[in-house]
Amino acid sequence: MAIEAHDIEALIRAAFPNAVITVQGDDGAHFSAEVIDASFKGMNRVQQQRAVYASLKGKMDGPSGALHALALTTKAPE
Repeated sequence: MAIEAHDIEALIRAAFPNAVITVQGDDGAHFSAEVIDASFKGMNRVQQQRAVYASLKGKMDGPSGALHALALTTKAPE
């Protein structure tokens, strides 16, 4: 089952309601996302990305996951 950019954004937004989120990609499986959120302050990049991946609620899990690839950029606002 394919997933769309707005679906990914909605999942991330549920966990990070005040974030600036940009999701791109239109092939139904490969996307890129940038998430800028104040909650990332003090976290290293791995911790930030793990938090975002957790918000996807298993959509990337294994070969049957709806989301095959997500190039992810995370940061706290400056």
